[in-house]
Amino acid sequence: MMRTRATVLVAAVAALLLSACGTTEETPTGSPSADTTSSGPVTVTDSRDKAVTLKAPASKVVALEWAEAEILVSLGVMPAGVADPKGYATWVSAAKLDAGVKDVGTRGEPSVDSIVALQPDLVVMEAERGSALVTQLEQYVPVLVTKGSDAKDNLGRMRADVNMIAQATGKTAEAEKLLADFDAALADGKKKIADAGAAGQQFAFADGWKEGSTVSIRMFGQGALVSQLGIQLGLKNAWTGQADEVWGLGQTDVEGLTVLKGQDLHFFYNASDGNDVFADGLAANAIWKSLPFVQQNKLHRMPDGIWTFGGPLSAKQYVDQLVKVYAA
Repeated sequence: MMRTRATVLVAAVAALLLSACGTTEETPTGSPSADTTSSGPVTVTDSRDKAVTLKAPASKVVALEWAEAEILVSLGVMPAGVADPKGYATWVSAAKLDAGVKDVGTRGEPSVDSIVALQPDLVVMEAERGSALVTQLEQYVPVLVTKGSDAKDNLGRMRADVNMIAQATGKTAEAEKLLADFDAALADGKKKIADAGAAGQQFAFADGWKEGSTVSIRMFGQGALVSQLGIQLGLKNAWTGQADEVWGLGQTDVEGLTVLKGQDLHFFYNASDGNDVFADGLAANAIWKSLPFVQQNKLHRMPDGIWTFGGPLSAKQYVDQLVKVYAA
């Protein structure tokens, strides 16, 4: 399908289905443990509750996930290396990488040798990549581990990740502006949707892939980042099926979509890699063609290059698209 993460998540979601958003008030991860200056030592507590100390704010950083790479670019820190920059260019348009950014392997299996060869000040990675990789890397370079996703509060988690990276790179002022601009876009979008009389209308987000003649559909539950954006805009996520606790993702098939019966429902999906299973894999499917949102032409392929699991700039792109549909 689209990413290394897809394989991991499909297995996780399948296990979830076979077995079985709120806002936290905790101190945000990434708060400095002591006062720092823009040029002196920096200590940041990451998602492991581990204090990561740097001699100075990091300027040469390697990012092993695309959201973290996007956040770095958004803060004005061009990464020295990124895992799968070619894939990043396909899926993330909100914050483009310079041509000189080095490829350090795949996101699922980054090359420790390639990372160390760049002599970075810091490596930023998500917790899901595992402690074994962290242990390897920490023999050579400080590692900052973000949470990456948390279906209990994905917007709060995104803010915490931004602030954590900003603390480590001395870009706290840039982070304030980045998040303030995002908040303003969210508030403006909510007002536009309300003014259009669309508050409370329904949405569903999905992506999918095809193996042989079988189409699998991954649904974005209440806690998924993009779902939380829609909810914050005053809309309602119509998908209430089971979803995992980290990414807020669930799995279904075309028959499972028959629960989406609302006449006001718009269905959104992402196919940036060109594999559009909804247009190509289901075009002749009778159940698909019977769904209200298909019959009413309320099916929306998102513009290519809007990363579903990204930072504030990607999130703002999603907000813009939702406002475009519901406030038209």
